[in-house]
Amino acid sequence: MAYTSFRDFCVAAQLAKADQYDQWRSDWFAGRADGAEVGTLPEFLCKRSGKTEDDFLSRVAEAYDWQRIGLGDTEPSKEALLRISSKIASQHRVVPISVEEGVLLVAVSDPFNTDLLNAVRFAAKGPVRFVLSSSEEIEKSYEKYYGVGAETIDELAEDQAEDDGDLELMFGDEKEIAEGDQEASIIKFVNQVIFLAQKNRATDIHFEPQEDELQIRHRIDGILHIMPLPPALKKLQAALISRIKVMSGMNIAEKRLPQDGRINVRISGNEIDIRVSTVPTVYGESVSLRLLTRASVLKGMDSLGMTAVLEKDIREVITKPHGIMLVTGPTGSGKSTSLYSFLNTINSNDKRIMTVEDPVEYEMRGINQVSVKNDIGRTFAHVLRHFLRQDPDVIMVGEIRDGETAHIAIQAANTGHLVFSTLHTNDAPSAYTRLTDMKVEPFLVADAIEAIMAQRLVRTLCPECRVEQQVSKDYLLKVDFPPTQISQAKFWHGAGCEACGDRGYQGRTGIYELLISSEDLQELVIKKAAASVIGTQARADGMVSLREYGWGQAMAGKTSIEEVLRVTQAPDSDDAPQENF
Repeated sequence: MAYTSFRDFCVAAQLAKADQYDQWRSDWFAGRADGAEVGTLPEFLCKRSGKTEDDFLSRVAEAYDWQRIGLGDTEPSKEALLRISSKIASQHRVVPISVEEGVLLVAVSDPFNTDLLNAVRFAAKGPVRFVLSSSEEIEKSYEKYYGVGAETIDELAEDQAEDDGDLELMFGDEKEIAEGDQEASIIKFVNQVIFLAQKNRATDIHFEPQEDELQIRHRIDGILHIMPLPPALKKLQAALISRIKVMSGMNIAEKRLPQDGRINVRISGNEIDIRVSTVPTVYGESVSLRLLTRASVLKGMDSLGMTAVLEKDIREVITKPHGIMLVTGPTGSGKSTSLYSFLNTINSNDKRIMTVEDPVEYEMRGINQVSVKNDIGRTFAHVLRHFLRQDPDVIMVGEIRDGETAHIAIQAANTGHLVFSTLHTNDAPSAYTRLTDMKVEPFLVADAIEAIMAQRLVRTLCPECRVEQQVSKDYLLKVDFPPTQISQAKFWHGAGCEACGDRGYQGRTGIYELLISSEDLQELVIKKAAASVIGTQARADGMVSLREYGWGQAMAGKTSIEEVLRVTQAPDSDDAPQENF
């Protein structure tokens, strides 16, 4: 049935009675005049009448024979996206979908807005067919396919094309940034990237110049994800990198050598410390930002995902008067977080605690912290040697990198100090052989070490979309799952939902392997036994391996079997868990 006006349609669709429509329309205009967030007229009427947007679109589709589509599974074509600028798409809340026989297909949620329809037709410079989709789907699709800050970047690219020159930032105390100028827009875009990364719980942001584009990737829960960006971003590469270098106190004129810097910002009340690194590549400077929040590092032991038994054993070790407690694992496995939690646990007025770090990530009240500066000779070994004259009870060394540092750390442990440090080894038993490879006498290593904890970080399953997963018995046997537990074992995986960004995971937790020194282990170390032999003895003494600990976390529903295999030297990638459907 055709309607002569939008008013007649709303009455027939039960969005409003005739007298209500006139009053609500007046209220909507008044709200817009006052600057209130009233949305579109259909949204306003739906809200007043208690109808949903889905109800409204269904009535429109039925009355006017318009097609409804879901944008969730629809990927717009590149040709369609190029026909409508990001500015028009953002301003009018539309998404172009495809071009079929010269006709541009465009999704809209407000089909009665004639200004919108005319603007799209004018921008498309050709025939347009409109289809219906919800405003929420259009918003998500816009962010996904046009990218972060698309409107800002398009405007800058247009300005730069008109200037026909390189966009360079101007700096100085007298430089006033006006609303809408190029520098203000660059600042806005960089802020958007950092804000979005923090919102998505990213730990790193990588600006990676390619031959024909500037790629930006986030590391979320240990996995890299590409950020959707507008193609025009490549033209502004130099300006963006210059802006980041200014924020972090680097020399913007130096583009031939790597540089390091630091940015401190506050986002939604959270203090964010950003460590910045640049290196020159063949297509420009690559910039990496490491985002650190005080809340993410200064945690108690109860937040590390340890079992009650493991936490009890570690508390006994870190409250001993002397000896070395080592934490091992690859870069990004949470070693620093564990060390900070240990120091937080034992920090008290009757203990003098000193740390040497590269760099000091966060200041801790009551603890004396020193940052390494290799260019002036302030190395781990140099600082550690002087620590012994400072009457400390507890010493934390950020990392044992060389034989000199190892010798001094062990000397400190054997002369009545409790020492915490880290090593880069794959498992706990290998820490012994790594230290002896650094030319430290085996009997000193055996005597000094109280415990070694290897760790990894696994992604935790999203609680909103976690579902049980059936894994075949043959596969579990293939990956060395304990045969006696197969019959009772249950596993889960994340199906993906809006809460977790369709990743199936939210956050990370640790899996651990704690080796506690014993007389049998000390004898093997003194005899320079291989790491595998030491590992066999440690397991006989009760050590639970990384993978065994991971199985426990998977069966408890905290993570998936795929995650455990991924971080504990899993089999080849083609050996994925087999579902029994």
